[in-house]
Amino acid sequence: MLRRVLKCSLPDLLCLIQILWPSYRIRLTATLNENEKRSFVSKTVDYYFSPISPWTYLGHPRFVAMSQKYGATVNVKPMDLGKIFPVSGGLPLPQRAPQRQAYRLMELARWRDHLKMPLTMKPKFFPAPGDLASCCIVAASNQGTDVAMDLTFAFLRGVWEQQRNIGDIETLTTIANEQGLDGAKLIAQAQSSEIQATYASHTQEATDRQVFGAPSFVIDGEIFWGQDRLDFVERKLAAG
Repeated sequence: MLRRVLKCSLPDLLCLIQILWPSYRIRLTATLNENEKRSFVSKTVDYYFSPISPWTYLGHPRFVAMSQKYGATVNVKPMDLGKIFPVSGGLPLPQRAPQRQAYRLMELARWRDHLKMPLTMKPKFFPAPGDLASCCIVAASNQGTDVAMDLTFAFLRGVWEQQRNIGDIETLTTIANEQGLDGAKLIAQAQSSEIQATYASHTQEATDRQVFGAPSFVIDGEIFWGQDRLDFVERKLAAG
């Protein structure tokens, strides 16, 4: 075959290439695509957070973007920090030392400016009960991860950008409606024993896995705590 090709005139050789190239290109493309599939395996991320956490608010959009970029599967797991803190050495904000509270405000301002995200340093409705909002997110998960993630950010924005009270049923209903959901139906689902049991299981699971703050991202059993660890999360996802 090679000898025949070498004896071909240039016009004949060009004609031969035109005939053979399409089938060769198809085989080459299929081989490359198969190699890509073998070399990249998407990760699963267990995403533990509180819908009233400012750090979750600051990190959420970046986490959404990187999880989409790397095709990660995200398990949305709101948790009750009120139960996490007592068993992990954490303290509610009002009980922390003054210097810690002051530094927290400095860090929030730094990240707000760095990320260019609107953030009210001392929102009118913070702290607020987050259990019902969390249960709404759990209920929304039944409609898909994207729905739950969008609702999560809507609640976070409600606290830190819009100064809304997400501890209030009417406010939660309104925010859910704004997201294109049936707010009243979602609240009813969130108040069901099944959804509340799932929320409690997320909290117990977080405790069992040594999670102690929000947001926390668990990948292959490895914990990444805080929105300032998202660079490491991305490296883990990129590694496949």
